[in-house]
Amino acid sequence: MKRVFRAASLIQVAHARNVLTAAGIDSELRNQYLAGALGDLPLWETWPQLWVEDPLEPAALRALERAATAPVGTPWTCSQCGELLEPQFTTCWRCGAAD
Repeated sequence: MKRVFRAASLIQVAHARNVLTAAGIDSELRNQYLAGALGDLPLWETWPQLWVEDPLEPAALRALERAATAPVGTPWTCSQCGELLEPQFTTCWRCGAAD
């Protein structure tokens, strides 16, 4: 098993796990409840972590890198309501119309 992600916040680790799940990569969440050992263990070792099987490590790291990269493109204007939207949105947040 290889560790592919860790963060102080369980929310960040859960998001990373969702990214891997969406990419079809199984992962294991470790240290979810280890914060109580802080002081007895080094800080970094108490943080929640994501682990994957060895052969999945490169794909997992690529998926996490893609998720962390800002989307490329230009803002677009909704044809229904005229709202200006960032390129990562494919549906208007204001009226629900698709791009």
